[in-house]
Amino acid sequence: MDSILVIITISLALASVLNIVLAKFSISHIIGYIITGTIVSTLFDFNGSHDLHSLDLIGEFGIVFLMFTIGLEMSFSKLDKMKHLIFINGFLQVAFSSLLIFSVAFYAFSLDAISSLIISLSFSLSSTAIVLPYLKKSKDIVTPYGEKSVAVLVFQDLAVIPILLLMSFLSNNEMSMTDILLKTFLYATAIIVFMFTLGKKIIGWLLHFSSTARMEELFLSSVFTIVIGASLLAHEMGFTYSLGAFIAGMIIAETNFHIKVESDIASYKDLLLGAFFFSIGTKIDIFYFASNLYLVLGILLLVMLIKAFIIFFIIRRNTNKSDAIKSALALCQIGEFSFAIFALAVNQNILQSELGNFLILITVLSMLLTPFMVNNIYKIASLFVVEFFEADKIAPVNISNHTIVCGFAILGRIVAKELTQKEIDFLIISDNLQHVLLARKRGYKAYFGHLDKTPVLESLKVEQSNSIIVTVSTLKNKQIICEAVLEYYPEANLIVKVNTLEEKTALSVLNIKAFVHAQHETAMLLVKRSLS
Repeated sequence: MDSILVIITISLALASVLNIVLAKFSISHIIGYIITGTIVSTLFDFNGSHDLHSLDLIGEFGIVFLMFTIGLEMSFSKLDKMKHLIFINGFLQVAFSSLLIFSVAFYAFSLDAISSLIISLSFSLSSTAIVLPYLKKSKDIVTPYGEKSVAVLVFQDLAVIPILLLMSFLSNNEMSMTDILLKTFLYATAIIVFMFTLGKKIIGWLLHFSSTARMEELFLSSVFTIVIGASLLAHEMGFTYSLGAFIAGMIIAETNFHIKVESDIASYKDLLLGAFFFSIGTKIDIFYFASNLYLVLGILLLVMLIKAFIIFFIIRRNTNKSDAIKSALALCQIGEFSFAIFALAVNQNILQSELGNFLILITVLSMLLTPFMVNNIYKIASLFVVEFFEADKIAPVNISNHTIVCGFAILGRIVAKELTQKEIDFLIISDNLQHVLLARKRGYKAYFGHLDKTPVLESLKVEQSNSIIVTVSTLKNKQIICEAVLEYYPEANLIVKVNTLEEKTALSVLNIKAFVHAQHETAMLLVKRSLS
């Protein structure tokens, strides 16, 4: 084998080039790291080598830091607000997916009970690392389907901990299943109690001391001490590294330091995650993959269909068909934690190595397909349900020099009435279906959609409009719409209604042509009327 420095240099260069290319197609960088690992492994012929233990260990700490950052977002207040969506929908999805996949693996493929259990639990999980960044980037995270998808992902991330704990105890052949579950519960309770009592005080003291010292490197070293210390503590007690890191993240989430901690470790987390996915790529034999492609595709399609149907029916219980379909499409893939579960199972000899590698191939292919699915989620959903409100269902309008009214609540209706009286051409865009139907009933050209979507901006010909009047109420929606419009067409003539000076200040960083202060304009009108 050539010098390790040569291999590292080639790996970094190849990963950089691949991720630059993949970014052009909005494909996750995770795929780039996996492909890099596969290519380098094939070139230097160390596929399956036992000399890669150090790389696997570094990669495992990528998952540790991922679980830590997930813990940072799992404050008890957030869990309480979304408890119904998280613990009802999430539990039903994991439970039914695991049950059905276990039945298929055990009865249809004649696998043993332990292997079937591992596969069912792993395949029930979806990819937080790919889906969540897409939802944030596309701003779909604020949509009903986005909110429900995030809730299920949150429960899945929570479920990873007991799954990994169960894996540790399944490797003990001397214990019965009842003893394993009991020991898992008792040990988990012990470490949680310790972390949330004495551990919480130690963590709080470390962060407070390092922040008051006003030394960035001291604060960062304290964070690393907390993450690695908690991970090692959990590992020494017989658990996975991830459990300690996750609990440490949850503790910090309740403090005032969680935002700074998350931002400070973001680059390190991404680097370690890259090492993890690179190490996964090194385990892929492309020749074996090519010879078993049809079998891998067949099983992957079966798993994704099972998960999609289960997620659809769970979400459909309390929402419309469109949101249920989009949630099913967003979550039907197999997630990155499956890699960790399969690797742990193979290392502890509770899953055959060949079967583990085959399952990793299925997971890799699933993650390769996921970016294409989530980036075209509205187009795919429109094949199953009529989406009057989505970007690709709005035919390009044949109009120019028009006004676009965003929102059709009371203010939007008054604006539309005034524009009609002045015989000005205008369009209405709203994400409230009832408002759109009302506007159409009154004879207006109204569309159900989101003005922050590029296809909608194109269809409504924003670049040819005279002005865009934003009448929506919340500051968050105003920011989302204005940022999207200005990114698409920087010269857009935006007129925004604001309720307070704070709102105007928050929006003043954008190139908004005019603000209309609701209270100020009302006061001026009252004075004018009183004088007349």
